[in-house]
Amino acid sequence: MSSYERIAMRYLDKYIEPHLEIFSDLKKDLKKSGMKKTLEEYISTAILTCIILFMVELPVFSLIFSLLNLGALFSFFMSITTSVLICAFFFLMFINYPKFLIRDKAREIDRTLPFAGIYLATIASSRLPPHKIFEIFSKFKEYGEISYEARRIVADMKMFGLNIYDSLEKAVERTPSKELRDLFWTILSTIKAGGDLTSYLHEKSISFLTDYRRRLDEFSRTLSIYLEIYLTALILGTIFFIILTSVMSGFTGMAAENIVFVQFFLIFFFVPLISVAFIILIKSATPGGE
Repeated sequence: MSSYERIAMRYLDKYIEPHLEIFSDLKKDLKKSGMKKTLEEYISTAILTCIILFMVELPVFSLIFSLLNLGALFSFFMSITTSVLICAFFFLMFINYPKFLIRDKAREIDRTLPFAGIYLATIASSRLPPHKIFEIFSKFKEYGEISYEARRIVADMKMFGLNIYDSLEKAVERTPSKELRDLFWTILSTIKAGGDLTSYLHEKSISFLTDYRRRLDEFSRTLSIYLEIYLTALILGTIFFIILTSVMSGFTGMAAENIVFVQFFLIFFFVPLISVAFIILIKSATPGGE
């Protein structure tokens, strides 16, 4: 815990503790997101940050509105309203930030799960006991969050003395990915029922790969649409706009400097900015994450 969090806990914890049941969902989100903070620490830090932000905003907005000559009372009212709204926005961002982390972790897990499933099935084919399968798999960091979940399962067994059943149940509760949660739950059910874990993991890995191929096909069709939009609307649209403005300048008598400035802004600022936005959009939609 940082000194800032300790200050927040010292002065605000006694006011927050009676109302923690309001943030019951946030407690689950903090656990799934992997943030090593208690609910009291997180809420106290969020409220203290908003209080400091309000104290900074109020005089700044009061000065801005007073310079607009809107009247003292109206300026004061608007500065308070604006400061409260901004603080409320930041508080909502604090509350929803773990959800953003959960979504990113779930997306990363779903991207690597088809390949991790193949490796789990390969290890299980050696007929090792389940705890050994997770212990071996946890040593490979190539699978990101899935390897991390496997290390936590192994840690629960070795450090806290839990058996494989309880460790998997804890993993089911904390993992942010629905696909991985279903995998752990079915592994747990198969172990309890004495079923063939090797056959199940082999079939599941095939299912994951089939779904991955389907998502790749969908992405290839979506990518072709993105490229058509990019080439038609941006590249051809820019060329058409440059030609049109050059021709129209001769008829309308617009200053050449203004035309050149607009064209310069369009080519060297607008087009690169939209291109970067397209790259980010395509990368976020790529099933492989690259």
